This record gives sequence, structure tokens and C-alpha cells, in this order.
Amino acid sequence: MYKRLSAVLFPIVTLFMIGAFVWGYQENQEKNAILIKAENQYQRAFHDLSYYMDRLHSELGNTLAVSSTSNAMHRKGLINVWRLTSEAQNEINQLPLTMLPFNKTEDFLSRISNFSYQTSMRNLDKEPLTKDEIQNLKTLYKNSSDITKDLQTVQSKVIANRLRWMDVESAMASEDKALDNTIIDGFKTVDKRVGAYPELNWGPAVSSMYDKRSVKMLAGVPVSKEDIKRKAAKFADAGPHASIQVTENGKGTDWESYTATVKSQNQPAVISMDFTKKGGLLISYHDSRKIGKKSVTIQQAKAKADQFLTKKGYKDMTAVTADQYGNMGNLTYVSKQDGVLVYPEKITVRVGLDNGEVTGFQASDYVYEHKEGKRNIPKPKMTMAEVRKKINPEFKETYSRTALIKDDSAKEVLCYELGGNINGSRYRMYIDANDGTERMVEELKASDQQAAVK
Repeated sequence: MYKRLSAVLFPIVTLFMIGAFVWGYQENQEKNAILIKAENQYQRAFHDLSYYMDRLHSELGNTLAVSSTSNAMHRKGLINVWRLTSEAQNEINQLPLTMLPFNKTEDFLSRISNFSYQTSMRNLDKEPLTKDEIQNLKTLYKNSSDITKDLQTVQSKVIANRLRWMDVESAMASEDKALDNTIIDGFKTVDKRVGAYPELNWGPAVSSMYDKRSVKMLAGVPVSKEDIKRKAAKFADAGPHASIQVTENGKGTDWESYTATVKSQNQPAVISMDFTKKGGLLISYHDSRKIGKKSVTIQQAKAKADQFLTKKGYKDMTAVTADQYGNMGNLTYVSKQDGVLVYPEKITVRVGLDNGEVTGFQASDYVYEHKEGKRNIPKPKMTMAEVRKKINPEFKETYSRTALIKDDSAKEVLCYELGGNINGSRYRMYIDANDGTERMVEELKASDQQAAVK
């Protein structure tokens, strides 16, 4: 009986073993193929990074080599610097460096990219490179040489010793601090060198991109939890028996704030609000009620949002964009002063399209940009009629108004805002009211025109 059973089971077990072996072999082959592909990708990105840094160094040298009055060559050189820096950043993003401290180098390249872009985009005939900017280029030329040499040293070791990037991932994931890896050590050396460079004067255009908002920028004195309770109760229209919990956030940091949670018989759902600790200014508001089926239009919801903002003390606000996502609507409002839309003072309002009521808003831009009293808005040097002569004659204007915006260099610019149609699409153009140049162009959605442009 056992012989007969063995005769039946042995070939079956043998087939299972052969099948398992074949399956394991195929899995191992697929795994190796993936690892080889990843290794090739890492090697290509690393060698391309070294190449682009070398090219960046050369391009900075070329830009410095021409005459100080060669504005066209300066523009061309700076555009190439911006392009090569962007390529280098792209290659860094493809390397397994997420756990490796390489942030100083990435920040350094980011600043070079923004500096070269902002400088190349301005009119160099009217605003040629300054002495400080020329000095910046000289410093960057020297610094890029050092970085390139360090990377080339690592590159030589990688090629000579046939080092693998897959080992870098293993080394970074390992808890063994004594583990040595040439590639990791090489990148740490580069980042340490970059961190030791003195800070350059990048100018206000670039520096403003890295300015972090903090409560230190705000006016007013720090408020207490009891102050926040009163503010939250008033804003939420909570009754005398409402339950209000206040939590302090970011104590001792530049981001000190309070979160107030309100439970009230007057409200069917919990309301959450964030306030700055300094001045007790409301940053955000969220009503957690469940949104029902859509039954109102974005225009009807906008009318209720207008009433909500006015009631809550946000006067002279104008809706400039409107979006719909299912049963939710988002409206962007900006301040209005003497007929001029002040875009930096922005509030985003969220509405439920079941009944049009406001379910939340974000006012951080308004908090940090709002000026007490009146802003000093300059008078335009050109009329609307003069500006219209400078735009594309095929542009069919549907509305116009005056607006204060921030351009790419974070400067406030008085513009004429013109909305209209061209090439089958709607657009909103911002034309400088001083010289007629086009500062910004953006596509205008149908909902924006219907709900916001009134």
C-alpha cells in the first residue's frame, strides 16, 4: 500500500518542487532585472549631475568673460545658467538621497536658478547687471568649480572601484553608523562645503522667495487662551452654553498659534478655527458639517459668501475666481480700495452647494498682507485707453478694472486687469499701468467669469 501511495505521490511532489524552483528562478530573474534597471538609472543620473555642474561652471565663466555692457550675452548666459541648474536639480531628484543630508546643496542650486531666471527676465538694457550681481556671478563661478571637482572625485572613485548606487540605499537604510560608503561620504563633503559658503546678497527678488512668514511679522501683542475663547465664540455665533476648547500650537517657535474647537447648540457640527498668538488674528475657519446633494448654483453660493464676509467684518472684498468640485465650491476674494483690487490681500472661501452656506475659509494671505488704514497705491502713469493700444488686437475685451498685484519678483505693481477672449479661450491679463508691459496672463474659467467678474 505504501509503495503504491509513494508511486502516486512522488511524481506529484516532484512536479511541485520543479514548479517551485522554476517560479523562484523567474522571481529572482525579475528582481535582478529591476535592480539592474534601478542601478543604471542611478548611475546615469549621477554622471549627468556631474556633467551639468561642469557645464554650469563653464557657462558662468562665459557670462563673466564678456564685456560688462554686453547685455544680450548676459541674458543668454543667465538663461543657460538657469537651464543647466534646473537640469542639475532634476538629476539630484532622481538619486536615492532622501535620507542623506544634501539639502544645503539643493537650496544653493535653487537660489542660483531663481537668481539667474529673475535677472535674465528683466530688461537688462534699462537695468543692467549691478556690481553686486557681477560679484555674485564671480563667487558662484568659484563655488561651482569647487563643487564640480568634488563630484568628479566621487565620479572617478565610482568608476575605478565599480561602486553601486544600490549599496548607497542599503548604507543609508542601515543602522550601522560605522558603515563606510564612498558615495555617501562624497556627497556629505559637497554639502558641508556648500554649507560653509558665506551668504550672498541675492537681491530682494530672490530673497523674498525664501522669506518665511512668522508671527514676528505681525503687529499686536500676544493674546491668551481666554481671549481666543471669546473671539471664537463671537465668530461662531456660539451660545452661552457652548463648549470651547483652545489648544496652543508651536510654543516657543515662529509659528505660535491657537486652535479653537467650538461645540454649540446653535451649530449642528463642530467648528474649528486657527488664530495667531500675536494679535489673535483668525487664519482659518472650518465647519465640519456634512455637505448634502448639490441644489444651488455657484452664483447663489457667492451671494451668501458675500454676506458672510461682510457680517464677519471683512469689508470691501470682491470675488475674483470661482471653482466647483462636486457639491463644493471655492471662491477667492481680494480687498478693494478706492476701486483698485488688492490681490495680495486674499481670502479663499469654501461653500457647500447644498444650501450655499460657507463651510470654511483660509485667510493667511489676508492676515500677513493686510494693512491697517489705507495702502499707499500709486497713481497710474498710463490711461486704460493707452494700455489697450499695446495689447494683442485679436484680444476681445469683456471687462476691465484696476488691480494691485505682486509680480515674479514679489514687487507690488499697479496694473490694469483686462478680461476677454482670444484663440477660443478666456484670459485675464495684467498690464503694467506705468509702462504698458504685460506682467501676467492667466486663463479664465467660465465659472470665474460668471460668478466673479461682476
